[in-house]
Amino acid sequence: MASTEHGEHLSRTSAEPDMRPLKMVRQILTLAALFTVLLAAGSCRSRTDRTAGPVILTFGTITDIPTVVSVTAADAAGGVTIGTFTLQSIVKDPNTTVTPGIEDLEVTSYQVIYKRKDTGTRVPPPLVASLTVEVPVNSTGVINNLPIVRSDQLLSVPLSDLAKFGQDTETGTSIIVLDAQITFFGQTLSGDKVQSGTASFTLEFTP
Repeated sequence: MASTEHGEHLSRTSAEPDMRPLKMVRQILTLAALFTVLLAAGSCRSRTDRTAGPVILTFGTITDIPTVVSVTAADAAGGVTIGTFTLQSIVKDPNTTVTPGIEDLEVTSYQVIYKRKDTGTRVPPPLVASLTVEVPVNSTGVINNLPIVRSDQLLSVPLSDLAKFGQDTETGTSIIVLDAQITFFGQTLSGDKVQSGTASFTLEFTP
């Protein structure tokens, strides 16, 4: 009789698989899914912060844009500038009520990166600089004599080649054509970060 009971016990034991490994796998998968959701939420928040707030920064009137630049003359003048550069603050949704003052923009910096428009591949280093311009909601702020090329760029290849050798040593030409791409950064007085689009200007550099 004991032998029969022992056999029945073994039969029940073999018929019931150990579920502990499966439970552990389920727990791991659940934790992994939760981690993925939290990570995605954090990433969305990061992206939203860079464009948060009810206003956007755009461009208005831009005057005295250089087109042909002598590297030698620009170096003597201390760089290349745009005469006036107007920034505009526009409410994203016209039906949204914004608080005057709190949503005014303060532009604090800008950058200029350079792209070749000819057959060359070398470009000057980016220009990154601070500035302070206030742009009220639905109004404008004007920057006078905005530098878009400075000594750091003029004294670096490929522009320095024009002053030293009269030509780009990479392409063998006496003209270098670049796009200067300008982006502005700042924030509203309420703390929302703002980034403008990119304004692009084509410059032809000569010795």
